Amino acid sequence: MNIQPTNHMNSEMNMGEAMQAFLNKSKLKKGIQAQQLTEVWENMMGKTVARYTDKLQLVNHTLFISTHVAPLRHELMYQRETIMLRVNEILGADTVKEVVIR
Repeated sequence: MNIQPTNHMNSEMNMGEAMQAFLNKSKLKKGIQAQQLTEVWENMMGKTVARYTDKLQLVNHTLFISTHVAPLRHELMYQRETIMLRVNEILGADTVKEVVIR
């Protein structure tokens, strides 16, 4: 993969900028964002929600949240918009465009 500086970048990049440019062009970015989300889920939603969340999956800008607890599933359905906004804030991008509760 050849990473060339764009017009708005200097011809020299520091290591952090080079890594960010690489991640933006690679498929690793999605995996790293999914890992970040898993790590902050408890802080974002609370211990009880995290404990009863079976699986978090980020696929093509859709966040899938799985739980076997019906009342939690129902509550998360009402919070989809808030979850999407908070996840995008934490990840620093418009990564999630839809939230699906299963």
